Amino acid sequence: MADSLKRSDENQEESNSSKKLKSAPATDKNSGGDGPVQQNILANFQIKSVLRDSTREKTIFIHGELEDKEAIVILEKTPIGQDTLPDMLKESTLELKMKNDIYSTYTLIPPPRINDIKSTVICPATQKHVKKYQAQDVFLVEETEEDYRSITLPYIESQSFSVQWVYNILEKKAEADRIVCEDPDPKTGFVLLPDFKWDMNQLEDLYLIAIVHRRDIKSLRDLRAEHIPLLENIRKKGQEGILKRFDVPACKLRVYLHYQPSYYHLHVHFTSLSHDAPGCSVERAHLLSDVILNLKADPLYYQQRPLTFPLRADDNLAAKFRESGKLPSC
Repeated sequence: MADSLKRSDENQEESNSSKKLKSAPATDKNSGGDGPVQQNILANFQIKSVLRDSTREKTIFIHGELEDKEAIVILEKTPIGQDTLPDMLKESTLELKMKNDIYSTYTLIPPPRINDIKSTVICPATQKHVKKYQAQDVFLVEETEEDYRSITLPYIESQSFSVQWVYNILEKKAEADRIVCEDPDPKTGFVLLPDFKWDMNQLEDLYLIAIVHRRDIKSLRDLRAEHIPLLENIRKKGQEGILKRFDVPACKLRVYLHYQPSYYHLHVHFTSLSHDAPGCSVERAHLLSDVILNLKADPLYYQQRPLTFPLRADDNLAAKFRESGKLPSC
């Protein structure tokens, strides 16, 4: 899990400095992507350390230098697309690794044009970025109503996390062409657009975010019974928008909120049920349907009940809970 307050100030900084590209040779002949082929800026990347290597997600996070600047490179193996399968099987070479009776294991080496690696470059990178992607211990915190008032809320207010990038989306100053659907109502409205983690190549990895127009709701903790029309509107129209645009029905969607959220402006996640999306695990995700039912049963449910969530060891909020004796010392 990234810092519980990620994509606030540091993520706005990241969005301004990161560059996404497809690793490819310098000629159009071998390019498998739709965009223009870029010069291989990674040829001169000097590796300092591997911050994290996720075999499950087929992703590696590397810290180093690029053109004498601190940089982080994220390499992610792209999913195998159904449209590329025939060419992959025909044009690849096989190296036999093991054979035992009916079982054989091979290394399949596909042609370069269908062997993409999604590469994200953050340059210049700060120590915040390094800490964000570095492998660390994770702890579960049980936050009571009093903990929220005395620890979490003062911390949020003291940090002044910027969500200007959110306002840019809501005001159509940025990413307007990516909006899937919108309800402009100031009380119950929202915009729905693809999450930056989804490359929109496969519906199995579908991931969209609904961002509310209201600016007075920071997180799950602020929700009351009066917000039920807003939540029901997001669920209904969000599902309808996804069905219309991507032909994915509501029964194949996971719709949830995070606590702690990535940024403190209320937003709802829509992911494909087949996608094991980051942050969809039980210790952080709260199904929107459950949130609505809980608020109908108790208007102050999320104000008063203890909420459990994970924090990384170096998270500044974790430090506050550690000072209060709610977390063990590292």
